[in-house]
Amino acid sequence: MASHSDTLVVFFGATAGANGGKLGSDERELILLVWQIVDLQDKKVGKVHRCLVKPDSLELTEQCKEETGLTAEEICKAEPLDRALIQFQQLVSSELKALGRSSYTLCTNGPLLVRQVFHPEASKKNLVLSDCFYSFVDLRKEFHECCPNAGPVKDLTVSSMSDYLCIPEPAEEAAGLREVKSMVLVVLSLLSEPYNHKFSSCETVKYKFETGACSKSEAVDSETIIRARGLPWQSSDQDIARFFKGLNIAKGGVALCLNAQGRRNGEALVRFVSPEHRDLALDRHKHHMGSRYIEVYKATGEEFLKIAGGTSNEVAQFLSKENQVIIRMRGLPFTATVEDVLGFLGPDCPVTDGREGLLFVKYPDGRPTGDAFVLFACEEYAQNAVRKHKEILGKRYIELFRSTAAEVQQVLNRYMSAPLISTLPPPPILPVIPQPFIATGNARDCVRLRGLPYTAAIEDILEFMGEFTVDIKPHGVHMVLNQQGRPSGDAFIQMKSAERAFLVAQKCHKKMMKDRYVEVFQCSGEEMSFVLMGGTLNRSGLSPPPCKLPCLSPPAYTAFSAPGAMIPAEAALYQTPALLATPRTPQPPTHTAPTALAYYPPQPHAQLYMNMNMNYTAYYPSPPVSPTTVGYFAAPPGTLAAAVSQPPPASMLSQPGALVRMQGLPYNTGVKDILGFFQGYQVSTFRHACPAQ
Repeated sequence: MASHSDTLVVFFGATAGANGGKLGSDERELILLVWQIVDLQDKKVGKVHRCLVKPDSLELTEQCKEETGLTAEEICKAEPLDRALIQFQQLVSSELKALGRSSYTLCTNGPLLVRQVFHPEASKKNLVLSDCFYSFVDLRKEFHECCPNAGPVKDLTVSSMSDYLCIPEPAEEAAGLREVKSMVLVVLSLLSEPYNHKFSSCETVKYKFETGACSKSEAVDSETIIRARGLPWQSSDQDIARFFKGLNIAKGGVALCLNAQGRRNGEALVRFVSPEHRDLALDRHKHHMGSRYIEVYKATGEEFLKIAGGTSNEVAQFLSKENQVIIRMRGLPFTATVEDVLGFLGPDCPVTDGREGLLFVKYPDGRPTGDAFVLFACEEYAQNAVRKHKEILGKRYIELFRSTAAEVQQVLNRYMSAPLISTLPPPPILPVIPQPFIATGNARDCVRLRGLPYTAAIEDILEFMGEFTVDIKPHGVHMVLNQQGRPSGDAFIQMKSAERAFLVAQKCHKKMMKDRYVEVFQCSGEEMSFVLMGGTLNRSGLSPPPCKLPCLSPPAYTAFSAPGAMIPAEAALYQTPALLATPRTPQPPTHTAPTALAYYPPQPHAQLYMNMNMNYTAYYPSPPVSPTTVGYFAAPPGTLAAAVSQPPPASMLSQPGALVRMQGLPYNTGVKDILGFFQGYQVSTFRHACPAQ
């Protein structure tokens, strides 16, 4: 952006926490402002102004006290930020008038003060910043343009720039005054011979987030994408843009992620205009949105396109109307029409372009899903619509909440690509250790760690164990994860003996790991197995895991697999196949050679349970599962050689396939009803089981 200002206001600020290269990374408030005017035409400078700012929290870090020399008593007597900004505007305006100038531009040493401090703090305090805070000159970039051999921009400091230009350091001792006077001398040097530099370019801050659609064919730089986690479920793209206020998000660059049920999962992918802004966004890791802290991680362009990209012409036409507020309606009756929805919304919230501003979400076969998206021309109409949340249409209550263009794409992509019979997603691939390492029995040779930091790794646990590390069995550290696959704060450790486990519980109980104390309890292998399989261990005893239901497979089992294939106990990885069959094109019958049998040897402690809510752990083996064509049968002693020489039973499928078990059928369901349900799918064998009366 070109700058037409005839003056610069060299600007410096400090917070109650980290300053310098970490300015704004800890969410601490402003406590100090220092500025001085430089006339670019006459190369004159004005008076240096220093203003203290009173934060909401008067607590100052030791680093802040050391760098600024300020105390809580001094800060307590200052004005709050809103009044300090008014004072700044008045002093700058009066000084400009005295110089005969009409406009000015802020000049800072890097973008942190404006992007990471002023805008986030003003957003949280609902303050309206003046236009001067939406464009500024970055002195480091201007200096680098004149002196490219001085080093990369990110490594430049006021001191290094002054040394390169042979400028003596000012004798000022007060915090802020020294920095501002040094920056002014650098500006004057760049204006003079031999540089004769023109401060003609400005960094800009977007006033508001622009909505828009994204195409799957669009090239997205992975260096501009982040993933935000821990968002409130009701947060919108505008809320996320407000969290990243001061950083420029690309048009339509907020994509809210949905779970398998089509509901928001508290995550979002955000696309910024440049890698520089992405890096600044990563510094807001664990900053707060309301009372919740938000985690910020790197992501890829592929992930963003998977969520936000779309190819539907209907969706592109719907989202072509810019600067519209999108509201999602969920729970509509399947018989609802456009007139029904427009009548439900009423005259207080007129839909943009009437029927054209309403998009129903449908399955590939045209059946309605009960979802719809509505466009409104302004925020007022959208708020009126949201007030109808859970009002009745027909016989159903309707949910209304704010949505985004990326969510429209994501919902449409999900439903339009969904098979007529949905399949369960395969669980993640988990490491597996050999079966002999699984502990059972009542010997209390294990310990349980409770209250671990969520960031704790295996190395942290080994360091925590200290001298007892040598007594841990091989592969004996088991990190317990919750149902979302994240650390639960618990871990189990298998020791070589019950005596060593007792000593660990005595010596390490309530020992500190990072900034938390960890509780250590002695337990048995059976108790460990219960918890790792989804049960709970508390003072009242053991609560069995949800998988402790009637066993769906015998303790020992065999598996049909490819000819000659033997599956060793040391198999490292496995992946569970989908539970339901995906559509397949009919194939002519072919005659193949009989499939040989590969047996898992019977193991005394192996049990297979069907449980979709296991507390998987990175080092705990879940039951091994064979490929799609594998079935489980008992392995009677002495049958291995006979089974290899015999053809498979007649009941086994001659071709790769899958069995589907249907539960919850109406009692009057007939064979024709079930076959009609599977119309379009190849049914190899049908067996109708009648429940016992």
